[in-house]
Amino acid sequence: MPIQAVIFDMDGLMIDSERVYWQAGREVANRYGKTVKDATLGRMMGRSPIDSMTVFATETDIAVDPLALLAERDARVYEILRAEATPMPGLFETLDRLSDVYTLAIATSAKRYFVDVIDARLNFVRYFKAVQTSEGVVNGKPAPEIYHKAMKQIGMQPEHCVVLEDSSNGARAGKSSGAYTIAVPSEHTRDQDFSFVDYIAKDLTDAAAKIMAIGSPLP
Repeated sequence: MPIQAVIFDMDGLMIDSERVYWQAGREVANRYGKTVKDATLGRMMGRSPIDSMTVFATETDIAVDPLALLAERDARVYEILRAEATPMPGLFETLDRLSDVYTLAIATSAKRYFVDVIDARLNFVRYFKAVQTSEGVVNGKPAPEIYHKAMKQIGMQPEHCVVLEDSSNGARAGKSSGAYTIAVPSEHTRDQDFSFVDYIAKDLTDAAAKIMAIGSPLP
């Protein structure tokens, strides 16, 4: 299988940010005298921002517009990430290895300003030809729309792409897009269903080795 491009999710895959979203979600719930279960926080992962907070509002029984809850949660997430954005283990080694061979892109359910605030600390966007965020995406993950948009930006067909994801919802989006899909579960997602993916990697280093093994780029 000739591989030409690798498309990365961001939160929980490249950036250790899911713990930040979980912390912010718990803080928002506490403001309304509620608690949020880990299972709810897990179901929120990999979805579009508004879909995620709709799950949050429903399952915590907070009678507030999900858009308002999203604004509260995102303000706190932004504050934390601006101070302490952290890469996942092996990120830059993986990007160095793959960027020498493949076109790289990002497909993240986050908004662009989150990408920018993390990039201000970590300078990781320089590796990528395209960054597709949730802006302009009608049907968020697990629908494949965001991946198709990312592929269009870099001029690639699904059969020549690999998708890397840490959540089941995101992996379903990658798989439904027609790309070879590799799951890299984190501590927050390791119990999710990844039975449908093409490969489950131990970490980013393992994922990079698998990509190099499954196919070389087209001439």
